[in-house]
Amino acid sequence: MRIVKALFLTLMLGTSVPAAFAQAEALKVAGPWEITGIEPAQTGYVFSRLQVAETLVTTDKDGTLVPGLAERWSVSEDGLVWTFKLRDNAVFHDGTPVTAEATVASLQRALAGVGVLSQAPISEIAVEGRDIQIRLTKPFSALPAYLVHFSTIVLAPSSFDAAGKVTQIVGTGPYKVKTLRPPARLELEGSGAWWVGEPGISEVNYLAVGQGETRALMAESGEADLVFSMLPVSVDRLKANPKLDVQIATIPRTRLLKVNAASPFFDQVEERQAISAAIDRIGTTKVILRNTDLAATQLFPPAMKGWNSPDVQPLEKDLERAKELLKAAGWVPGSDGILEKDGKRFSVTMLTYASWPELPPIATALQAQLRQVGIDVKVAVGNSSEIPARHQDGTLEMGLVSRLYSIVPDPLGTLLQDYGPGGSDWGSMGWDNKEMQAIVDQLVATSDPAVRAPLQKRAVEILQEELPSIPVTWSELAIVSSKRIAGVEVDPLEVNYGLSAIRWAE
Repeated sequence: MRIVKALFLTLMLGTSVPAAFAQAEALKVAGPWEITGIEPAQTGYVFSRLQVAETLVTTDKDGTLVPGLAERWSVSEDGLVWTFKLRDNAVFHDGTPVTAEATVASLQRALAGVGVLSQAPISEIAVEGRDIQIRLTKPFSALPAYLVHFSTIVLAPSSFDAAGKVTQIVGTGPYKVKTLRPPARLELEGSGAWWVGEPGISEVNYLAVGQGETRALMAESGEADLVFSMLPVSVDRLKANPKLDVQIATIPRTRLLKVNAASPFFDQVEERQAISAAIDRIGTTKVILRNTDLAATQLFPPAMKGWNSPDVQPLEKDLERAKELLKAAGWVPGSDGILEKDGKRFSVTMLTYASWPELPPIATALQAQLRQVGIDVKVAVGNSSEIPARHQDGTLEMGLVSRLYSIVPDPLGTLLQDYGPGGSDWGSMGWDNKEMQAIVDQLVATSDPAVRAPLQKRAVEILQEELPSIPVTWSELAIVSSKRIAGVEVDPLEVNYGLSAIRWAE
């Protein structure tokens, strides 16, 4: 109908009819993710999910590694040299070809930064004819999975200034940046030279909207055609709307408590175990998430084959055990019921953020649950950037975070990053386990499933016993789309939202 009206006005005005008029309208997308900058290690996920920039390797919906800008790859017999062959028909948005030299320069910059490549044993990234060679100091089986990470998006030389700073995102995807207004607005247009072909809708307008209910209202009113990350309470209402489609997928993401294991509140394993035993996961998921199957009885969700173990003792609510563990750790109730030790009250601040709309209500529920065992928790809702900032300066006491385990689509990447020496921004803090580090070293050296299986099992056992991160719930991703569009699919790994496949419905 909108096209008919537009054509009528065009004919009345005596102007010509554009050949691709049906694609002239922009696809309106709303999500919770702010664009706080254009540094790939910081917000590269926005540009990769919206198909502005691409990586050498990507994944399919099952998490299997598939070609991206590299059409194939191989590794030497000794496991020390990986070779990636570039596509011949890939072009940057500025019209320049994707060369091995440009790709190597982009990857070398990523290697020198704070992204995941810095954690791989890379000695050199070099040009070998049309190919890219990555040389290692020791075998590292997860390397192709690391090249899926958004910090490794391949950018054109024109993206950088003379000092190597990113000044614009010039990628290779079906969409290029038309207008960027941080932190909330990003307008895209068809690049016209994507190696796969033209996108179904040539323009996309992305708006970052922090409040989940606001995003729901945008879907209902038609202000957004595609909306990501909905609250369960909103999903129930949206499913009943005949103008909308709702898709839900379980994703490899866990909401967890990040605790400072070097602090006097969490430096004993009994304290962390007590926190876990005080959590009512079933009640929390029933009331807030509307799905008790999301109660996180261990860190990795069932979809992560080989990493979710049926043999570990599941994490369950047990208030009496929590109190006994706290007593064993030296904490005794004060006059107001709050625990004390060495004259210090067990009073901590739990920092969380609203870009995942379910986190603040879960934090409030945890506050009440921990109060039952004598722990005073103050909830502070800030920006997601505060979690890594306060990890780095050592001031974080406790944080409720949402951790995605498919950013590197091999959980080994998370183990290496989150539970190595010093931990990571979104992983452990103040926790150091030599056995875990030895297991990770063995895992990265082999891709043999028979060798990896017992190592993975022991790694899960350590995380379940030591609780450097305390699992609370697993996750689902809810996407709401207008019936004006077709071709919407949920990517459970949240690597690529497939906007280029969406088209206007007939």
